[in-house]
Amino acid sequence: MKNIEIRNVKGTFDYLPKEQQIRNQVENSLKEVFESFGYLPVVTPTLCYYDVLASKYGGGAEILKEVYHLTDQGERNLALRYDLTVPFAKLITLTKDLNMPFKRYEIGKVFRDGPVKVGRNREFIQCDVDVVGVSDVMIDAELISLYIHAFNKLNISYTVFYNNRKLMTGILQVCGVEEEKMNSVITVIDKFKKLSQNEIKKEFFNCGMKEEQISKLYEYFNMEFEEILAQFQETDHSLIQEGIKELKEVKDYLNTLGVEEKTQIDFTLARGLDIYTGTVFEVFAKISNMTSAIGGGGRYDKIITNFIDDGLEYPAVGCSFGLDAIVEVLKEQEILQKRSTIDLFLVPLNTKKESLKLANELRKRGIKVDIQYNERKLNKILNSIDRENIPFVIVLGENEVKENKIILKNMIHKTNHEFSIQDYENISKMIRE
Repeated sequence: MKNIEIRNVKGTFDYLPKEQQIRNQVENSLKEVFESFGYLPVVTPTLCYYDVLASKYGGGAEILKEVYHLTDQGERNLALRYDLTVPFAKLITLTKDLNMPFKRYEIGKVFRDGPVKVGRNREFIQCDVDVVGVSDVMIDAELISLYIHAFNKLNISYTVFYNNRKLMTGILQVCGVEEEKMNSVITVIDKFKKLSQNEIKKEFFNCGMKEEQISKLYEYFNMEFEEILAQFQETDHSLIQEGIKELKEVKDYLNTLGVEEKTQIDFTLARGLDIYTGTVFEVFAKISNMTSAIGGGGRYDKIITNFIDDGLEYPAVGCSFGLDAIVEVLKEQEILQKRSTIDLFLVPLNTKKESLKLANELRKRGIKVDIQYNERKLNKILNSIDRENIPFVIVLGENEVKENKIILKNMIHKTNHEFSIQDYENISKMIRE
């Protein structure tokens, strides 16, 4: 052991209780929102066959360079999952007789061997909701609404940006972008907000675009929604027609839901990957140093269809929440409540058996109780409880046992409440209130 440097792999972290409590609060809040929209929990394996993961992109995408690749003792070609979408598609393929539409959520670890920065680690938690079996864009709008419910619940100030990949692809075709250059050009468009006009122009030239094409691209992708409608109102280009129709429908749904002010159409939004077939969306925190998205997703009608390959269509749409990025925003804005997950701290003074019994009875009634096990000075114990933000304390001494009474100390409001030791129900009620 002397020659071993004890350290974490870059981009992976240990989370001590205070940090993990914040993460648990976020997960629990998201679960409540997911289930309120009718999504059900599933769990899929972290370890996957590499060819199954790669099939999402046909084996040639940049993201596959970030896959943790490995073999087992049977020399099988395996990998750690890099998202939860492919495992979802695999689950649908392997599970017979699922009622459609099928709505699921999954919260689990994924792994990417990519650059590390704030909110982007190599081992991280994704929180995904997906639905398969619905082609109507009403569900696309509902997922944007789910984002709004979730971030309102987390008390994060945000904007949801959305676009349509059919419309984007159609505009690129009108500008004369060849099929083989489409993905690289879309990648550049996705950087419009991050790079200067000269930098964007240089990247377009690197993609093989001509000056005239670049001017048109810049003009179209900086237009407002009404300008795009006016520009293409007479077009017979099918992708542009479909994209505008779907975008208008989503916009109308959001207006009906009264959430349009939380959203914004962004014609440069592509989500980078070529798996998306319709609506795409991303969420960014306002008033934050976090520059990356805290959520994103879209419609991907071909992945599950191609996985199953039985001649039927399996339209799908989903959205993902970046737990690490969300936690960083919450920590930065000091939003989350700092109260401990422990409800009551019990201090025995030569009353270990009686204290253990009291703790057990209160735990039966849903109270989270911790006990002081080692001998310490009482003032040090109380100071420690204060630092940990534990809201209630009971000091159970021999006199309290003899007189059959206890004092429940409220550490937040600095008040005391007297009960008989066996009055478990009222003690529990006071703590819950």
